[in-house]
Amino acid sequence: MTATVELTTRTAAAGQLISGAKADWEVIIGMEAHAQVASQAKLFSGASTAFGGAPNSHVSLVDAAMPGMLPVINRACVAQAVRTGLGLNARINLKSRFDRKNYFYPDLPQGYQISQYQEPIVGEGEVRVEPDEGDPFVVGIERLHLEQDAGKSIHDQDPRFSLVDLNRSGVALMEIVTRPDIRSADEAKAFLVKLRTILRYLGTCDGDMEKGSLRADINVSVREPGATLGTRCEIKNVNSIRFIGQAVAHEARRQIAVIEDGGTIEQETRLFDPQRGETRSMRSKEEAHDYRYFPDPDLLPLVIDEAFVDGLRGDLPELPDAKKARFVADYGLPDHDAAVLVAERDLAGYFEAAAAGREPRLAANWVINELGGRLNRDGLTIAESPVSAERLAGVLDLVAAGTISGKMAKDLFEIVWTEDGDPAEIAASRGMQQVTDTGEIDALVDQVIADNPDKAAEAREKPQLVGWFVGQVMKASQGKANPKAVNEALRAKLGL
Repeated sequence: MTATVELTTRTAAAGQLISGAKADWEVIIGMEAHAQVASQAKLFSGASTAFGGAPNSHVSLVDAAMPGMLPVINRACVAQAVRTGLGLNARINLKSRFDRKNYFYPDLPQGYQISQYQEPIVGEGEVRVEPDEGDPFVVGIERLHLEQDAGKSIHDQDPRFSLVDLNRSGVALMEIVTRPDIRSADEAKAFLVKLRTILRYLGTCDGDMEKGSLRADINVSVREPGATLGTRCEIKNVNSIRFIGQAVAHEARRQIAVIEDGGTIEQETRLFDPQRGETRSMRSKEEAHDYRYFPDPDLLPLVIDEAFVDGLRGDLPELPDAKKARFVADYGLPDHDAAVLVAERDLAGYFEAAAAGREPRLAANWVINELGGRLNRDGLTIAESPVSAERLAGVLDLVAAGTISGKMAKDLFEIVWTEDGDPAEIAASRGMQQVTDTGEIDALVDQVIADNPDKAAEAREKPQLVGWFVGQVMKASQGKANPKAVNEALRAKLGL
């Protein structure tokens, strides 16, 4: 992305404007997401990409830039980039080119990065975002290009030296560059959540921000509504959704304060300090000419054909937007419930397995609220759930059959969470079956009415009091009586 004075096509909603001391301001945001390609080997070498190895244990001679070592393109990484482009509704360029991007860091052993500049593998696309609050919006994708990651400088291991770990050196990255179509901190967070979801569905990046598999550079500028774009500042390497929101909010406020005080915004690169919740200057922003890009002489242009692209297209999974639409149409789920379920591919699969042949809304409610709540409480992912979709379905079957009540089902779920076994067998062994025998229920109802003659007379005048009697019968049955049968018996005996 480059600084420009052209007008953007999308304007912020009134509620997204930031009130300054002198005017209302619109924040303009674009992102450069760096997604680590899910692959076993690096972009130009056979070294492992496994996370967490001992320092410098996953380094080939190519990664270490030993003299005479030549890069060889990893076909799997190319396929992952194309799959991602297809998932972003983007144009796939059948011919692309690798360039050398020259800059000098201790953890960049070659003294340059192999990247793509003028001819990326993926061109324009778009991502549709439907946030929890606010209207849906579309973020244009300008390009996706492949490049190799740098190593890591470590400054806190020795008081005298900085150390270098080259395990990440040469790992394949997809840099996904958006247009400046984002208009608030909340939209920035919602976009990256949606992008991460798409990448995970595709299996092209695991999206683990804590491990650095996905991180974002955020370009922020402000302007008065309808004015030309302001000077942008780039916030580098933000590695959490929450920090992205905080960084955008602080940087927008900082720029507004500078402008309203009569200053000007300098185009620069900034870092976000999560401890202080603020951005700080890192260096003046480089332009493309500062990197002295030129075609990498060791790599031929990358040429793929339509058959290669079509093969990958035919193997794509059902993506989040399509899955959500199907959940709404086929299962009759509300938009919100469908959106929650498709946010993770594994969660959507779990729901479909649990809902097969059952009432979909009941299954969705249990997966979202009971299962989801317990997973959050225990800090587990859906893949780590001790209750399989089949066992949850067993609980739902007992509810549908009237064998247990909704309250009993929640108690049973707590047991199933910590114990193995068939839910029906557990319910039977614990005496958790619901009482449906009309004779037994009639006896309980007769006893409660006999014990409360004054209340019974009052209920005949005020039918709404029948709820009190239902509660008393349920208490007498220790919660095992079928509430519907109890209600019907009470109304019959009270003459309601």
